[in-house]
Amino acid sequence: MEFTDTDTVASIALSFVFAAIGLCVWFFVDWVWLKPKKLENLLRKEGFSGNSYRLLHGDTQEMFMLSKEAKTRPISPGSHDIGRRILPFHHRIISIYGKNSFFWLGPIPSINITDPKLIREIMLRYEIFQKPQSSPLGRLVFSGMVIYEGEQWFKVRKIANPAFHLDKLKDMLSKMHLSCNEMIRKWKTSVTNEESCELDIWPDIKALTADMISRTAFGSSFEDGRKIFELITEQLSLLNQVFYYFHIPGWRFLPTQANRKLKSNNKEIVELIKGIIKKREEALKVGEASYDDLLGLLVESNHKEIQEHRNKESGMSIEEVIEECKLFYLAGQETTTNLIGWTMVLLCMHQNWQNRAREEVFQVFGNKEPQFNELNHLKEVNKILHETLRLYPPASLFTRVTMKEFKLGEARIPLGVSIAIPTILVHHDEEYWGADAKDFNPDRFSKGVSKASKNDQVSFFPFGWGPRICIGQNFALLEAKLALTMILQNFSFQLSPTYVHAPARGITMQPQHGVHMVLHKI
Repeated sequence: MEFTDTDTVASIALSFVFAAIGLCVWFFVDWVWLKPKKLENLLRKEGFSGNSYRLLHGDTQEMFMLSKEAKTRPISPGSHDIGRRILPFHHRIISIYGKNSFFWLGPIPSINITDPKLIREIMLRYEIFQKPQSSPLGRLVFSGMVIYEGEQWFKVRKIANPAFHLDKLKDMLSKMHLSCNEMIRKWKTSVTNEESCELDIWPDIKALTADMISRTAFGSSFEDGRKIFELITEQLSLLNQVFYYFHIPGWRFLPTQANRKLKSNNKEIVELIKGIIKKREEALKVGEASYDDLLGLLVESNHKEIQEHRNKESGMSIEEVIEECKLFYLAGQETTTNLIGWTMVLLCMHQNWQNRAREEVFQVFGNKEPQFNELNHLKEVNKILHETLRLYPPASLFTRVTMKEFKLGEARIPLGVSIAIPTILVHHDEEYWGADAKDFNPDRFSKGVSKASKNDQVSFFPFGWGPRICIGQNFALLEAKLALTMILQNFSFQLSPTYVHAPARGITMQPQHGVHMVLHKI
């Protein structure tokens, strides 16, 4: 029997097809089983303990079920022992296997790091322990310098830094004051006919911080900013719906209702921000630009960087500016809402501290409008805010990924391992904070942040730490100080009998059932 050239070509082509299929199968088997088991063996040899790897999903099913179950159990009123509710799976793994433990995010092992010395090294060696790249769906909600690495992060951070200098923040205080006044007026209207009223303050605090960001980020375009805020709020809700499916390859391509809405919302947000930026750039060209808001300062700084180097590549692209604007909103609004809201809850639970804070506010300001320089004199308020950040940190968990094999402490961490730093569990650890670690005690910050804990390492890091510490932490603290000062000037407050203490983990820590309070006029 003779073979033609056509048969030979077909045979070779078929061989290539089988080889390609075999290679794909090998890569899949390696990804889903061989590599995870190899990493598991390496971690166990280095002294880490955890569950055995389970095909594909790892520990994600148990993680999902524990998180769902935790939301059905409120915390005892007045208790701040919330770690097992916010990070129930991490809490369980550490309880079972100890602090040198690991768990599985699908086929990727993640080790828990709670030792302040190791946390310090991880935060300093940011080129080795990098932030994980968010999923494509996640990047529709937030991106920017929070996930950038290398030269891109350095460039954007450098250009954005001037917008967050204290002298620039000082100029934004009047805009923040306008936002606070609106909320105070609304609350006063609610108690006009009565000496007190009951309301859920959380939506009002969210509206306040969104308005603050709208005014301070976009100035005269703050109405567009409010629309952006509404869309980003919806994006966060949608992201929570799809969070546990991120590790499934191809999930983002499925035309689910949540996936489609995430994409359409992002398109609308981008178009709104593009319109605002275009107006600013046109104003800059004719010398009519305004530099008293975050976007104006960012555009100005970017323009200077490009002119100085005479190279457009040295500046931020329009896409990068848009991502920073989205980040202003997400990080600024969520973080400050978290800080103001939980501070008010704590001052309700600890009325003696509410009285101390109010006494200080009246001593410094009386009934006058708070001024920038005097806000720095509020020592009691400052201690209270830091203790709130310790007990109810906005980011309950930081994650990193190893970019190469590295010796961390006594253990060698292989490439391909994720690192989890459970902020809230470190902030509540008696080993670092003493027997009253889960109690509200602002006096622990009397001598400053560096001397608040029992060690001089990194055991307090609500905004991160090291070179990549949150660029907006002073902005958030300024907003919180101003808002709290004005609230204390006008109201006393206590928790309503209907309040349910149920902190829940979202992008930041949210009250699952709102914050129902009784406000009294002063």
